[in-house]
Amino acid sequence: MAKMHIEQISAVPVVVPMKRAVRTASGAILEAPLLLVDLATNEGVAGRCYLFGFQKFTLKPLRDLVSALGAMIAGDALAPRAISEKLRARTRLFGARGLVGMALSAIDMAAWDAAARAAGLPLARFLGGVPRPVPAYLGNGVGVVPAAEAGRDAEELAKLGFHAIKLRIGHERLADDLAAVRAVRSALPPEVALMTDYNQGLDAAEAIRRGRALDGEGLYWIEEPVRAEDFAGTAAVAAAIETPVQIGENFQSPFEVERALAANASDFVMLDAQQVGGVTGWLAGMALAAAAGKACSSHLFQEFSAHLLAVTPTAGWLEWFDIADPVLKEPLALANGMATAPERPGAGIDWDDKAVARYRLD
Repeated sequence: MAKMHIEQISAVPVVVPMKRAVRTASGAILEAPLLLVDLATNEGVAGRCYLFGFQKFTLKPLRDLVSALGAMIAGDALAPRAISEKLRARTRLFGARGLVGMALSAIDMAAWDAAARAAGLPLARFLGGVPRPVPAYLGNGVGVVPAAEAGRDAEELAKLGFHAIKLRIGHERLADDLAAVRAVRSALPPEVALMTDYNQGLDAAEAIRRGRALDGEGLYWIEEPVRAEDFAGTAAVAAAIETPVQIGENFQSPFEVERALAANASDFVMLDAQQVGGVTGWLAGMALAAAAGKACSSHLFQEFSAHLLAVTPTAGWLEWFDIADPVLKEPLALANGMATAPERPGAGIDWDDKAVARYRLD
């Protein structure tokens, strides 16, 4: 790998169907806009990853950013940490947040994937760990729907064998949140954990009011009750209610993980590879979570997350959100509600070329 260098980075936008729509209080997501990223090396080893753009209009700027940043490292040695440091130095003046941060994360993930493939190791082993089963929760579970519908959905989803299911809440009335929680809880087997997510929909005062009303309903966590960057507000909520609070899917860097932990903003933390800085950012974030004694779960990108949680000292739950399955040759497998990173080299991502052609957004 010492002589291996990067030749080019390319990216293909696709829009794939979602098995289940994501229904939040602010609207529904019916399809998944993805950017498929390939890092090519002089020795033929390729690194792969994808980004989730949430909206189709993000794909063109994301592709342009990945291409421009990739041109900055063409000819560089395949050394993921050095690449990350170089690109972050080049983007320091205008910041590494938002779409820029996502593009940086994509290059980082693809570089780590290529490095692990070059070593002939699955990413978890390349990082010093061992692929192992991690409990999975269904991230795209029950949406913000009336209680009766929520109960019916939960009854069907319980048959899939997950150890936990997420319910999105944030109805106009607290009474409807309570009704949905109770309908879903009664529809699930007692051994299946129930998580809820407000998707940043409340202010701190309302989050405390609703959180106190939800105390005693047997929830595993309440996720993102207030704005993602409002660590003081989230800390106030966490201190005022009994149900554990979970945040982190929008941490833009390990520095934000550090700030949130310093504010005691939550009981648990969650990392998202495309937001926190790819594999390099995850490794720093997981170390901070471990030092604080906080369980660390994943958000999206289950193919990478299965490897990263295998090396996370305080690993919690893997979010099962199989948005990329339509364009993958071998999707990540789930067995008895557990996800185990495959023993294939790298993160185990290879594209189904026919499917990519079908869903490509030109």
